[in-house]
Amino acid sequence: MVALPLQPRRLRRRFPLAAWVAMIPMVLTVAFAYLGTMLWTARVSLSHSRTFPSGDFAGVTQYVRLFHNDRWLLSLQNIVIYGACFIVACMVIGLLLAIFIDQRVVAEGALRTVFLYPYAMSFVATGLVWQWILNPQLGIQQVLHKLGFTHARFDWIVDQDHVIYTLVIATVWQASGLVMALLLAGLRGVDDEIWKAARIDGIPRWRVYASIVVPMLGPSISTAFVLLFVMVVKLYDAVVAMTQGGPGTASEVPAKFIMDYLFGRANIGLASAASIVLLTTVLAILAPFFYVRSRAALRKDV
Repeated sequence: MVALPLQPRRLRRRFPLAAWVAMIPMVLTVAFAYLGTMLWTARVSLSHSRTFPSGDFAGVTQYVRLFHNDRWLLSLQNIVIYGACFIVACMVIGLLLAIFIDQRVVAEGALRTVFLYPYAMSFVATGLVWQWILNPQLGIQQVLHKLGFTHARFDWIVDQDHVIYTLVIATVWQASGLVMALLLAGLRGVDDEIWKAARIDGIPRWRVYASIVVPMLGPSISTAFVLLFVMVVKLYDAVVAMTQGGPGTASEVPAKFIMDYLFGRANIGLASAASIVLLTTVLAILAPFFYVRSRAALRKDV
């Protein structure tokens, strides 16, 4: 009779050790593959490295060169424009799709699959498909001409002033389904009593969504924002597949700049400096976001 209560205590003592052992591979991966490479990149960015890493110390020389590089400054401008348009469009379209499906429409499962399917495609495939669709000689513009709208123009993909928006169109088409899925999960967690009370009080549905439901989706919206922000920073495949950074350098983005200087121009030092600047920017934006979110969670628990 005495041994039975001891067994759970022995299991509780063993479980933390087993958990730590199971975490060892991930801890090593984070320590060496992530933190180690970040520290190595930071060290290389402070050297005169070109084709191969060098052990000298150049201070912030590479960073000075980086911010005197017109191509880098253009890539930053493009990523800001792209990021703002991409995140806002994905959030709005994803929310509208989620609200639409939340009405218990017919063939709801099929519609969810259709809307989410583009996210299963690679950015390379998405870029190639939209390159054909937006090609002035093959795509939408040519279709409009054949329909009789001979003066219609939709040649943004070869227009330096509008090419960045073609990337927005293609990637929003791909990623808005993910936002829909996240927000739909949040909508399905809304208490039905809220809707019953709104119907009794005669409150319009749009007002309920705007004033009550959407504020309740804070965790889902924040998760979607983080995922979309990561996609913005990682934007590379779609650019290469659709525009190769052109026309000229009109659709240049930081990730493509880094890859070009790392492999194409054999300038490891400058590419490393650009990587550290990009990493610092991401941390500066996401760290306060996660801090505020964690503080809100703590206040909620208290």
